[in-house]
Amino acid sequence: MLTKNKILAEILDKNLEELAQAEQLSGETIKQSVEKGSMVVLANPHHGNVLPTLIGQPARIKVNANIGTSPFINDLNLELKKVQVAKCAGAHTIMDLSTAGDLDEIRGLIIEHSPLPVGTVPIYSVAQKYIGQGQDPSKMSVQEIFEEIHKQAEQGVDFMTVHCGVTRRAASLVEKGQRVMGIVSRGGSILAKWMQVNEKENPLYEYYDDLLKLAKEFNLTLSLGDGMRPGAGIDAGDAPQWEEVVILSELTLRAWEQGVQVMIEGPGHVPLHLVESQIRGIKQLCHNAPLYVLGPLTTDIAPGYDHIAGAIGGALAAINGADFLCYLTPAEHLTLPDLNDVYQGVIASLIAAHSAEVAMGRKDAVERNNEISRARKELDWERITSLALDPGAVKRRREDFAGKEECAMCGEFCAVKMLR
Repeated sequence: MLTKNKILAEILDKNLEELAQAEQLSGETIKQSVEKGSMVVLANPHHGNVLPTLIGQPARIKVNANIGTSPFINDLNLELKKVQVAKCAGAHTIMDLSTAGDLDEIRGLIIEHSPLPVGTVPIYSVAQKYIGQGQDPSKMSVQEIFEEIHKQAEQGVDFMTVHCGVTRRAASLVEKGQRVMGIVSRGGSILAKWMQVNEKENPLYEYYDDLLKLAKEFNLTLSLGDGMRPGAGIDAGDAPQWEEVVILSELTLRAWEQGVQVMIEGPGHVPLHLVESQIRGIKQLCHNAPLYVLGPLTTDIAPGYDHIAGAIGGALAAINGADFLCYLTPAEHLTLPDLNDVYQGVIASLIAAHSAEVAMGRKDAVERNNEISRARKELDWERITSLALDPGAVKRRREDFAGKEECAMCGEFCAVKMLR
């Protein structure tokens, strides 16, 4: 990988010391992992202030925050505030999923304001040009798609979701199958409709070699999208889902041969008892490339609380090999998230990531967990606050009784003080 991608090698050499310190890994371990493809470095040189970030084993489990406008709610200032809220909450990356407004301006300002790596789904931008005028996005040309990807890479986008595995065969399996929800991926549905109308293969699959050349030029990490992901628990593990995974397995090897970094995007709605087999199966089929999962959501009956359903699935997924958790917010499936939704979504996914790292025996996670336990034994609220994932929440909850040594639930019944 490194010998075939000089830009990647230069980025890694320049930032290796800081990355090794942040991940508590040796530089040699990082280099070996990047070389074999089990780890990627998110950093486009055109993103001037980017903080290079490692995704994949054995680096820390990372959390992504989705932001972006919608046709119903289009407020650029709100989205820029979300960048700061996500960063303050502890997110490691940002994805701009905007579908309304001046998308070039929105994307450029998000990149400018975010030191965190920024991801996009370029097919949205191409489709928006048509949908915004009341036209069928199936009219888009292959040239338009690749021009959009190139433009966004030049702007500084660090990773892109590209639905290369949504082939005509995969889409036909949905049509012929028994799926309850059909295709729930927006990018997947756009491409499925394009193939149906034009009677041609997915251009991202057919011209994949051209995509690889473009990605290599910008050290653009390709996040191979899960356009066939299950959108309901009952659909998890069906033929269209695994058909796409098999295709992504092939595309992963082709990318590595050209020195291009890839991640695999994983399932959406998966019942709890199937999470382990799904994650392990995807990781094995895709040669241990970094796995980026949305949740997965372990139940479909939690609108308003999908950040909790996603955190449950995310923790189990991470124990079994998922490397990158895409947050869900309380607004998922309902509306565009507000600032508080973004914050709550990041915290929920960080809890899932930390829980998994403790279970996996990661040294820094275990030490932090043990340290806050010792602070609780000593009723040391200053240390408890500093070690908490959300120090602000601790302060707010303690505000009315900040002068008390005990918490307000137990008071003089404090079990810790009782046996001192």
